Amino acid sequence: MPTDIERYLNVRSAYGGSFSSDGELAFLLDATGTPQVWSLREPGAWPEQRTFFDERVTFVSHSPEREELIFGMDDGGNERAQLFRLDGGDVRPLTDTPEAKHRWGGWSHDGERFAFAANRRENSVFDVYVQERTETGDEATLVHEGEGWLTLGGFSPDDDRLIVSQAHSSFDQDLSVLDVESGEIEHVTPHEGDVRFLNAAWGPRGEALYVVTDHDADTLSLARLDLATHELASVVDGDDWNVEGFALDEDTRRVVFARNVDGYTELTAGRLVDETEVEPFPDPDLPDGVAGGIAFDGNADRFAVTVTGPRENTNVHVVEVETGEAERWTRAASAGFAREDFREPELVRYETFDGRAIPAFFSVPANAAAGDTPVVVDIHGGPEGQRRPSFSPVTQYLCEAGYAVFEPNVRGSVGYGKAYTHLDDREKRMDSVADIERGVAWLTEHPLVDPDRIAVMGGSYGGFMTLASLTEYPDLWAAGVDIVGIASFVTFLENTGSWRRALREAEYGSLDEDRELLESISPLTHIENIDAPLFVLHGENDPRVPVGEADQVAERVRDQGVPVEKLVFDDEGHGIVKRDNRIEAYGRIARFLDEHV
Repeated sequence: MPTDIERYLNVRSAYGGSFSSDGELAFLLDATGTPQVWSLREPGAWPEQRTFFDERVTFVSHSPEREELIFGMDDGGNERAQLFRLDGGDVRPLTDTPEAKHRWGGWSHDGERFAFAANRRENSVFDVYVQERTETGDEATLVHEGEGWLTLGGFSPDDDRLIVSQAHSSFDQDLSVLDVESGEIEHVTPHEGDVRFLNAAWGPRGEALYVVTDHDADTLSLARLDLATHELASVVDGDDWNVEGFALDEDTRRVVFARNVDGYTELTAGRLVDETEVEPFPDPDLPDGVAGGIAFDGNADRFAVTVTGPRENTNVHVVEVETGEAERWTRAASAGFAREDFREPELVRYETFDGRAIPAFFSVPANAAAGDTPVVVDIHGGPEGQRRPSFSPVTQYLCEAGYAVFEPNVRGSVGYGKAYTHLDDREKRMDSVADIERGVAWLTEHPLVDPDRIAVMGGSYGGFMTLASLTEYPDLWAAGVDIVGIASFVTFLENTGSWRRALREAEYGSLDEDRELLESISPLTHIENIDAPLFVLHGENDPRVPVGEADQVAERVRDQGVPVEKLVFDDEGHGIVKRDNRIEAYGRIARFLDEHV
């Protein structure tokens, strides 16, 4: 008899580390059921819980000078995060505009001010604010009125400028430098076509920006952008794989960057010996899997990094920069499971309809019976997402319960170059669904798989892919599970948060010009084709994919006489975060699959 899924969902996660000026590590841990701020001062020590809310904390950032920190928290998953300052045990609200989203922009170097972007003035655009650490949100200074989707990249070394990033789409950004005092802003990335400029950080003297970009390339590289000339110079080439992120310490010139190699992170630490050359240090000694969220301590002698893998629940490790020696500082509980209890996926590739090789992770039960193993095809969201080898309690449960789990990275997924991400654009949207069909064809030829017991599941854009798979290829599926998914691109775009509509229209097509296309690719248009039992889950407060998407698809499928279950949580948003809700949701998913698959 398999272990109850509740035990798997009680595996904890610790992540998002931030060092204080005297070496305390703050991080987020979901031990209480929602992510809260915790801290510790040495590896493996008993951590101290610092916040005690029912709602999730979304980030934590230590002051560079004082024993205080700032964290963000939204309400019921609505993503309208407010900012708070934690000093000892005292929590003080810094913003009081609950109808607005606040995006953290970083501390000044002296810890006296901080910056953020917010859509207070108009719901669909973000402005830049600077605020004294002792002031309330009413006293924040508006320093720049934006025109779209803005985020900030932090203060310059002398604290007089801010990096401002404006996203036109997920694959096209522009960077500007904002003078905080005068409000003057300079656009520094003139370009044609779609170019990504990501993860921008100041150079050591404030004379340049370091940035991850795919300018004139198919993959992302680390480059130096000279602010005087606007010229880009390569620092670390992406080659066949993306450089997906980095951290640079301005004083020591130490740098850590990450490559995404077939989904696995390869982390490199080193030092800038001139403007564009990195002298590498020994590789960090970290578990295989996915690593990110790099944060240096005050002297940049070490850095915190969040690490997860198929057999590694998420924890914060600390690495000595120059030696690569690493130690896991947090001890997020693994619910009594040992590493060897968890299944490791195989990275496979299958040929799709146009001869391309589609990568996928395939996890099988320990005692899978030939020809008798059911499969859950689990499709990632995004669409600019990527399924990676991170820890998944649901995947581990399904494997113990006898299911194999197949996780494809169909065309449109990031991680495999710019050209691959654009293969599903607009009128080519259904080609990605055809990749799913060919994945099922690969599964049906696998000696372990029972071809009559294959289910499809996905969240967000993966929910759309689930519904589209059920409408386009109804004969393949024993059941489907749609989690916060898009049923109609028309109603989705009409009702999604106004601040993100233009960004999503750049990917899917616009309501004004592409309505016919949007209707043709919407599962709701072809809903009569669904004949497999369907389970629909959603959050009432979802600002991205409004709950109406779940309501209309469940009603239409039920009217056709097809078995349908619907579960809506009134205290969740775009996803199911709170542990009690996750236990209910995935417990019911498990029973649904057992009944129909």
